[in-house]
Amino acid sequence: MADAPREFIPFRFRVALYDGAGGNLLCRGAFSEVSGLEATMAPKALKEGGRNWGEVQLSGPTTFAPVILKRGITELADLWQWFDMSTRQSNYALRVSGTIDVFHPEDPDKPLLRWRITNALPTKFKGPDLSSTASQVAIEELQLVHEGLELERGSSP
Repeated sequence: MADAPREFIPFRFRVALYDGAGGNLLCRGAFSEVSGLEATMAPKALKEGGRNWGEVQLSGPTTFAPVILKRGITELADLWQWFDMSTRQSNYALRVSGTIDVFHPEDPDKPLLRWRITNALPTKFKGPDLSSTASQVAIEELQLVHEGLELERGSSP
Protein backbone atom coordinates (compact mmCIF):
# COMPACT_ATOMS: atom_id res chain seq x y z
CA MET A 1 0.00 0.00 0.00
CA ALA A 2 1.31 3.45 -0.90
CA ASP A 3 2.03 6.01 1.80
CA ALA A 4 -0.64 8.59 2.45
CA PRO A 5 0.12 12.02 0.97
CA ARG A 6 1.89 14.35 3.34
CA GLU A 7 0.61 17.79 4.16
CA PHE A 8 2.92 20.76 3.99
CA ILE A 9 3.71 22.46 7.28
CA PRO A 10 3.87 26.28 7.35
CA PHE A 11 7.23 28.07 7.57
CA ARG A 12 9.10 25.31 5.75
CA PHE A 13 10.08 27.31 2.70
CA ARG A 14 12.94 29.50 1.54
CA VAL A 15 13.14 32.22 -1.11
CA ALA A 16 16.30 32.88 -3.13
CA LEU A 17 16.77 35.66 -5.68
CA TYR A 18 19.38 35.64 -8.46
CA ASP A 19 20.49 38.30 -10.90
CA GLY A 20 18.95 37.86 -14.31
CA ALA A 21 22.19 37.87 -16.30
CA GLY A 22 24.63 35.56 -14.56
CA GLY A 23 22.52 33.66 -12.08
CA ASN A 24 24.56 34.95 -9.12
CA LEU A 25 22.84 34.64 -5.75
CA LEU A 26 21.70 38.08 -4.55
CA CYS A 27 19.86 37.10 -1.40
CA ARG A 28 18.26 34.13 0.29
CA GLY A 29 15.95 34.12 3.24
CA ALA A 30 12.82 33.02 4.99
CA PHE A 31 9.54 34.83 4.69
CA SER A 32 6.49 34.40 6.86
CA GLU A 33 4.24 34.34 3.81
CA VAL A 34 4.57 33.89 0.05
CA SER A 35 1.44 34.23 -2.05
CA GLY A 36 0.51 34.69 -5.70
CA LEU A 37 1.93 31.45 -7.09
CA GLU A 38 -0.66 31.20 -9.82
CA ALA A 39 -0.99 31.22 -13.57
CA THR A 40 -4.17 31.76 -15.58
CA MET A 41 -4.75 30.91 -19.22
CA ALA A 42 -7.48 32.89 -20.99
CA PRO A 43 -9.12 30.57 -23.55
CA LYS A 44 -10.22 31.86 -26.93
CA ALA A 45 -13.61 30.68 -28.17
CA LEU A 46 -13.85 29.91 -31.89
CA LYS A 47 -17.27 29.66 -33.49
CA GLU A 48 -17.24 27.27 -36.42
CA GLY A 49 -19.88 27.32 -39.10
CA GLY A 50 -22.03 24.18 -38.95
CA ARG A 51 -21.02 23.39 -35.40
CA ASN A 52 -24.12 24.24 -33.41
CA TRP A 53 -23.24 22.42 -30.21
CA GLY A 54 -20.73 24.67 -28.47
CA GLU A 55 -17.62 26.46 -29.49
CA VAL A 56 -14.09 25.22 -30.06
CA GLN A 57 -11.91 26.29 -27.12
CA LEU A 58 -8.37 27.30 -28.03
CA SER A 59 -5.64 28.11 -25.56
CA GLY A 60 -4.93 31.80 -25.23
CA PRO A 61 -2.31 33.89 -23.45
CA THR A 62 -1.17 32.98 -19.95
CA THR A 63 -0.94 35.63 -17.25
CA PHE A 64 0.76 35.43 -13.87
CA ALA A 65 -0.39 36.94 -10.58
CA PRO A 66 2.08 39.10 -8.66
CA VAL A 67 4.13 37.16 -6.12
CA ILE A 68 3.85 38.74 -2.68
CA LEU A 69 6.61 38.25 -0.11
CA LYS A 70 5.92 39.09 3.54
CA ARG A 71 8.26 38.96 6.50
CA GLY A 72 8.82 40.47 9.89
CA ILE A 73 10.81 43.64 9.57
CA THR A 74 14.54 43.29 10.28
CA GLU A 75 17.58 45.56 10.43
CA LEU A 76 18.25 44.72 6.78
CA ALA A 77 16.73 47.12 4.28
CA ASP A 78 17.32 44.90 1.24
CA LEU A 79 13.69 44.76 0.06
CA TRP A 80 13.36 48.54 0.22
CA GLN A 81 16.78 49.00 -1.44
CA TRP A 82 15.80 46.74 -4.36
CA PHE A 83 12.48 48.55 -4.83
CA ASP A 84 14.17 51.95 -4.55
CA MET A 85 16.97 50.97 -6.91
CA SER A 86 14.59 49.77 -9.63
CA THR A 87 12.22 52.76 -9.39
CA ARG A 88 13.69 56.02 -8.11
CA GLN A 89 17.33 55.31 -8.96
CA SER A 90 16.59 54.63 -12.65
CA ASN A 91 17.66 50.98 -12.83
CA TYR A 92 14.44 50.18 -14.69
CA ALA A 93 15.92 47.19 -16.50
CA LEU A 94 17.03 45.44 -13.30
CA ARG A 95 15.30 42.06 -13.15
CA VAL A 96 15.89 39.02 -10.98
CA SER A 97 14.91 35.39 -11.11
CA GLY A 98 14.07 33.40 -8.05
CA THR A 99 13.25 30.10 -6.47
CA ILE A 100 10.81 29.30 -3.70
CA ASP A 101 11.68 25.96 -2.12
CA VAL A 102 9.16 24.05 0.01
CA PHE A 103 10.68 21.53 2.44
CA HIS A 104 9.33 18.59 4.40
CA PRO A 105 9.99 18.75 8.17
CA GLU A 106 11.77 15.36 8.12
CA ASP A 107 14.26 16.42 5.45
CA PRO A 108 15.02 20.16 5.61
CA ASP A 109 17.90 19.90 3.11
CA LYS A 110 16.13 18.76 -0.05
CA PRO A 111 13.09 20.61 -1.41
CA LEU A 112 9.92 18.69 -2.22
CA LEU A 113 8.69 21.51 -4.45
CA ARG A 114 10.54 24.30 -6.16
CA TRP A 115 8.75 27.20 -7.79
CA ARG A 116 10.83 29.23 -10.26
CA ILE A 117 9.98 32.78 -11.24
CA THR A 118 11.74 34.58 -14.08
CA ASN A 119 12.42 38.25 -14.77
CA ALA A 120 10.83 39.55 -11.59
CA LEU A 121 10.41 43.28 -11.01
CA PRO A 122 9.33 44.85 -7.71
CA THR A 123 6.16 46.91 -8.17
CA LYS A 124 5.04 47.63 -4.62
CA PHE A 125 6.75 47.94 -1.27
CA LYS A 126 4.65 48.20 1.86
CA GLY A 127 6.26 49.10 5.14
CA PRO A 128 4.90 47.93 8.47
CA ASP A 129 1.91 49.49 10.19
CA LEU A 130 3.39 51.22 13.21
CA SER A 131 1.31 51.33 16.36
CA SER A 132 2.49 51.65 19.93
CA THR A 133 -0.49 49.59 21.13
CA ALA A 134 -0.04 46.68 18.70
CA SER A 135 1.37 43.42 19.99
CA GLN A 136 2.03 41.64 16.69
CA VAL A 137 5.26 41.60 14.68
CA ALA A 138 5.76 44.50 12.24
CA ILE A 139 5.49 43.05 8.71
CA GLU A 140 7.00 44.41 5.50
CA GLU A 141 5.76 43.34 2.08
CA LEU A 142 7.16 43.32 -1.45
CA GLN A 143 5.11 42.61 -4.58
CA LEU A 144 6.82 41.23 -7.66
CA VAL A 145 5.52 40.97 -11.19
CA HIS A 146 7.27 38.38 -13.32
CA GLU A 147 7.34 36.82 -16.77
CA GLY A 148 7.14 33.13 -15.94
CA LEU A 149 6.36 30.52 -13.31
CA GLU A 150 7.50 26.90 -13.26
CA LEU A 151 6.99 24.10 -10.76
CA GLU A 152 9.51 21.33 -10.16
CA ARG A 153 8.72 18.38 -7.91
CA GLY A 154 11.48 16.77 -5.88
CA SER A 155 11.60 13.33 -4.29
CA SER A 156 10.02 12.43 -0.95
CA PRO A 157 12.30 11.86 2.06
